[in-house]
Amino acid sequence: MEFQWYPGHMTKAKRQMQEDIKLIDLVIEVIDARCPVSSRNPDINTLANGKLRLILLNKSDLADKAANKLWVDYFKEQGFYCVELDSRDRKNMKEVQATLDEVCAAKFEKDRKRGIKNRPVRAMVVGIPNVGKSTFINSFAGRAVAKTGNKPGVTKGKQWIKLNKSVELLDTPGILWPKFEDKTVGLHLAFIGSINDAIIESRELSMELVDFLKEKYPKVIFERYGADENLINHEIISEIARKRNFVKKGSELDFDKACSVLIDEFRSGNLGNISLERP
Repeated sequence: MEFQWYPGHMTKAKRQMQEDIKLIDLVIEVIDARCPVSSRNPDINTLANGKLRLILLNKSDLADKAANKLWVDYFKEQGFYCVELDSRDRKNMKEVQATLDEVCAAKFEKDRKRGIKNRPVRAMVVGIPNVGKSTFINSFAGRAVAKTGNKPGVTKGKQWIKLNKSVELLDTPGILWPKFEDKTVGLHLAFIGSINDAIIESRELSMELVDFLKEKYPKVIFERYGADENLINHEIISEIARKRNFVKKGSELDFDKACSVLIDEFRSGNLGNISLERP
């Protein structure tokens, strides 16, 4: 089973970003803390070549805390500025601001030596769909300046946002890349909701999620649903339907509803702090 999603508007958005990067000093890359490798578009490294870089490990409140620390250390070793983040919590923005101040200080000193004064840092916010770029921007700005939604593809075009005298942000649409070479990448992106659910078979996806949980977080299945993790996958899903009383007419278990609930509860964090990847 492979998951691929690359609608036409992403090609147009990528071309626009290639034009806009000429105006940019800093690239702020928002990724999902639960799968930091899969949620990084490999095209961004080429696009942002030669620019200052900041990685925001967003939705860290949903990920395994130990894994978050490993990822922050990993990216810093790679030479990136990196901040662990829950973009819905404005208190997290202090560390983002402190990091931006550090980035900006170097840039302002470079400008000063060239005789340039009071030119704001222009930062492009990039990332794949549904990693929380717009939520981050709104929290950072302290006001609703970017449209948000709990599904991919909400941001359709670019938008300049002036945060203060020293920083201007360019919000961009979430873009994927044409083909995932590793099918695990597509699977992880389907788990976190970065691929349009309309093209996904929820039964297949939920079975894959059960496989992952049985291997990495087996206690979750029993603790959340009271189901024995040693059952085969479709029996676990049926047990979820039974425990939650998901029943169709005629007393038949609603298997599809149980599949959807399992996926939704992973995405929302109701299954606990779970990381799909580690360095």
